Amino acid sequence: MALRIGSKAPDFTLASTSGSAFTLSKDLAGQALLLFFYPKDFTRTCQAEVCSFRNSFAQFQELGLPVVGISRDDIPTHKRFKAEFHLPYDLLSDLDLAVSKAYGATIPFVGLPNRTTFLLDSNHRIVYQYSNLLGADVHIEKTIAFIAQNQFEGVPASGLAGSKI
Repeated sequence: MALRIGSKAPDFTLASTSGSAFTLSKDLAGQALLLFFYPKDFTRTCQAEVCSFRNSFAQFQELGLPVVGISRDDIPTHKRFKAEFHLPYDLLSDLDLAVSKAYGATIPFVGLPNRTTFLLDSNHRIVYQYSNLLGADVHIEKTIAFIAQNQFEGVPASGLAGSKI
């Protein structure tokens, strides 16, 4: 079941391409976060999705908004994927899909990973969520539109207005 807007995001610890374990409550304490789940490295649609987040990364950095991607691929596969597509953000390995399930980022009844994007505020409450398995490009467009239309973490509503992302 998907988490609701306003819900506290579940804390988790996962292996990261940074070389150390990533713990949400420790590594990003007091920080907002753009967190996205995707099904599999080296697939066409997932490549389009991670590259769209890569292409918008500078704008998110300007807003002080870290970006983290999660799939069930292992760290060696993530590292190759990250290197091949020049991804400037960390990828986390959710081998058993426990975190994906906790966030409702799996396909109901099938249990396979889904394509789901979350914005967490500095208290790690969910302020935005979008899920669409087939629409890789839509995730970044809808996330940017949400940030541009809402004051998010002190960013004025015009923070990304007119941005060509």
